[in-house]
Amino acid sequence: MIAKGVLSTDHPVMAHIIPIRRCNLSCTYCNEYDTWSKPVPVDTMIHRLDLLANLGTTIVTFSGGEPLLHPELDELIAHLRKRRVIACMITNGYLLTADRVKRLNRAGLDHMQISIDNVMPDEVSKKSLKVLDKKLQILAANAEFHVNINSVLGGGIRNPDDALVVGQRAIELGFTSTVGIIHDGDGQLRPIGERERSVFLEMKKFEKKNFSQLNYFQDAIANGQPSDWKCRAGARYIYVCEDGLVHYCSQQRGYPGKPLEEYTVEDIRREYLTEKGCAPYCTVSCVHQVSYMDFWRDPQTITVDDDRARAAAAGLVQIGQ
Repeated sequence: MIAKGVLSTDHPVMAHIIPIRRCNLSCTYCNEYDTWSKPVPVDTMIHRLDLLANLGTTIVTFSGGEPLLHPELDELIAHLRKRRVIACMITNGYLLTADRVKRLNRAGLDHMQISIDNVMPDEVSKKSLKVLDKKLQILAANAEFHVNINSVLGGGIRNPDDALVVGQRAIELGFTSTVGIIHDGDGQLRPIGERERSVFLEMKKFEKKNFSQLNYFQDAIANGQPSDWKCRAGARYIYVCEDGLVHYCSQQRGYPGKPLEEYTVEDIRREYLTEKGCAPYCTVSCVHQVSYMDFWRDPQTITVDDDRARAAAAGLVQIGQ
């Protein structure tokens, strides 16, 4: 992945794709789900995965909603592996059983992330260690893929110390552990308290050397400071919604809002050079992680104000004109 990414900037390193928007949970801080959407048809999904592979995408992560609600998810993962693309998934873990984990093994899943928000379920989130610990034990006994448990701070989470308990349990079970700071509906930072910052620093000690460790931006975020970086969303990272449109990320849906079928190297090159106004206080870690690959090169020379971005999303102008 790194060698390919360093050699050329004309392909996405990572894409998140939505096979279903529906979720079986309703966490109050989340704006990425509904309760009614049907799964995207398998033929449509395979076509989109082929388009991503043809663009040279290295990693594709299934997200949602809850991707395990898609009845043909195993087929989609297996298809990605046939195209020599790294297959990942973000799930709430509720639907995992020993049989389901073994099916994911056979499909060729490479990486799974589960976010656990608290120790005991509450009105903010049911993604609790109490509910999910048995699922984690099933993963520890059966998973042949890498598992990362992500703890969270902010966003109304009542007890910051819960993140430490979750992180310690992840390490006990042989998983990696990371910590994230929950963003608002625009993916932007909201201040966290002194105890949360202290927990954040403690959690950093749990992190091992893996791709998810590339989160240096959070050091600034934890202190309420802007992060100075070049966001390569729309180029090195793309987000493909259930309608097959390409967006910067889950929190900037609508920009550029172009069908994946029409997305080309020219779009990648344009967005690679486009400065994003939301970048300084962004907490969307996957975009930061992918953009680190190019921090040392190619200044961004295209600036887009909000009005032009909205016009671009509506198809009235092209960003970069």
